[in-house]
Amino acid sequence: MFPVRDASIHAMSILPDWRIRELAHAGMIDPFEDRLVRTAEQGQVISYGLSSFGYDLRCADEWKIFTNVNSAIVDPKHFDERSFVDIQASEIIIPPNSFALARSLEYLRIPHNVMVVALGKSTYARCGIVANVTPLEPGWEGHVTLEFSNTTPLPAKMYAFEGCVQLLFFEGERPEVTYGDRQGKYQGQRGVTLPKL
Repeated sequence: MFPVRDASIHAMSILPDWRIRELAHAGMIDPFEDRLVRTAEQGQVISYGLSSFGYDLRCADEWKIFTNVNSAIVDPKHFDERSFVDIQASEIIIPPNSFALARSLEYLRIPHNVMVVALGKSTYARCGIVANVTPLEPGWEGHVTLEFSNTTPLPAKMYAFEGCVQLLFFEGERPEVTYGDRQGKYQGQRGVTLPKL
């Protein structure tokens, strides 16, 4: 049995649309889309915005596409920028069995009592594009750096300014030390941020 600090502590619960909206209007998500958007000026889009129990983030038009042209080794302790090419575009192609880094269009400020988990969108997953995003901890803020793997033997397309991952928000007790309190290395990141030690 695990010790209980205080019997009045409540379990974490997933946040519904109305609570996400309240927190967004208080500064958690900027810019914030108050509904799930499926169409825009250019026609149908991969959905983004507020959903029943989450928020679908959009990719910005900044990408880092990984390539083996320079035979660089991907090493998180000694990251070689020759591993990728920078592209600014509304659409990109991820080569077969490769991946890309992007960033969220939205800037997030996570409250001290909220934990966020990002999941891939089924539209991209059905095309073999897998999203891998670490949790967003209480007190963290910044653009979310996103990683997309093309698991197929074919080139795969992604779109900026459209949905790319869904965020799930969990609210509970404030931890003793938040990400902001410990001045985490990715605090306040802007743009696509590479690995740091």
